[in-house]
Amino acid sequence: MKIPVALTIAGSDSGGGAGIQADLKTFAVLGVHGTSAITAITAQDTTGVTDILELPTSLIRKQIAVVTGDMGVQAAKTGMLSSASIIATVAGAITELRIPNLVVDPVMVAKGGAKLLRDDAVAALRERLLPLAAVITPNIPEAEVLLGRPITSLDERRVAARDLVAMGARIAVVKGGHADGDATDVFFDGTQMIEMAAERIATPNTHGSGCVFSAAITAHLARGAEPLAAVREAKQFVTMAIANSLEIGHGHGPVNPAFALGGGG
Repeated sequence: MKIPVALTIAGSDSGGGAGIQADLKTFAVLGVHGTSAITAITAQDTTGVTDILELPTSLIRKQIAVVTGDMGVQAAKTGMLSSASIIATVAGAITELRIPNLVVDPVMVAKGGAKLLRDDAVAALRERLLPLAAVITPNIPEAEVLLGRPITSLDERRVAARDLVAMGARIAVVKGGHADGDATDVFFDGTQMIEMAAERIATPNTHGSGCVFSAAITAHLARGAEPLAAVREAKQFVTMAIANSLEIGHGHGPVNPAFALGGGG
């Protein structure tokens, strides 16, 4: 049985709600074989991140190389990259190994507030990784850091999406989860500007929502979907994952990408 292969290049969340764990669950639910290159190990639960250990860049590069060399990869995504050296390594591997359909989730801060990207790594993300992105999926605070300015309105989200494409991404999706009102994301592909709205779900349990959204886009791209269709499907998927989020732990519970299976994440 031939099945599409997707690769996640991200950190491990010991609490299972975000990062590699959320990505692999999402890939599996959406009918894609998930592979991984772990960039860092976190000691993490629903209340926050208590410790981080970055893996050597040589091992990160090797993980990417052996997977692509053996199985081939139809789409890939990045999550927590944390340092300029890791970003440079990943960008180099993506380029050299010609990995297609890269979705960049510019992870900067954990749900509990811990910084997951060093200040000196922002420029590397902007300059090395963003131009390789088929799709970049920042939330509003992440887009503000990438662009160096506040984003406070829907109009400013539209301009931000245009500017991120001008910086090299083929498509930008500026997410609206941090804004008021409906969760309206702005999609721009250099030609089309499309707003994708979903009803805001009143829950504190949104841990891993950004990971699940970007992983769902990646899975649909791996299966051959056009980018706009992939983003639309991913928006619906993450909305349902939030609606079926899990009441576990003492902090921000995780979204549930296994909702369609009738199980927990």
